[in-house]
Amino acid sequence: MQKNLRKLLEDIGNLLRKKGWTISTAESCTGGLISSFLTSIPGSSDYFAGGIIAYSNEIKTNLLSVSPQTLKKFGTVSEETVKDMAQGVKHLLKTDVGISISGIAGPTGGTEKKPVGTVALGVDIPQKIITNMVNLEGNRNNIRKLAGIRLLEMLKNLLEEIK
Repeated sequence: MQKNLRKLLEDIGNLLRKKGWTISTAESCTGGLISSFLTSIPGSSDYFAGGIIAYSNEIKTNLLSVSPQTLKKFGTVSEETVKDMAQGVKHLLKTDVGISISGIAGPTGGTEKKPVGTVALGVDIPQKIITNMVNLEGNRNNIRKLAGIRLLEMLKNLLEEIK
């Protein structure tokens, strides 16, 4: 594991421990990669509760309470969808923090409006929810890894903001 990624994960773990918070993940395009990153750190069971790999829209709606109307109106890869996914996994797994991701890792699936590399990120912490869209380049594996790191950086920054 890269030194920078390990430090990022250790920092997140320390921030979660300090706050006494637990975290859960809802992943689509990363297929469990973010959960794997988080659990690669010894002692992560102190704060990591679990995750849902929600590749299909059926899982997003049935398990994570993403509204079919949200999917129809905004699409699977949207800030609205990842907001619902983060809230849904947080509620389902009874954690303090829920993070979510949905994107187009390629090499197929992209459109003119949402090309390959388009990724939606969501973080739901107590009293605040943030979402973001990013456009990444590279092959499928690079997009998945970069997307996961972007989400974890977003989480760390938000955890640092909250006193």
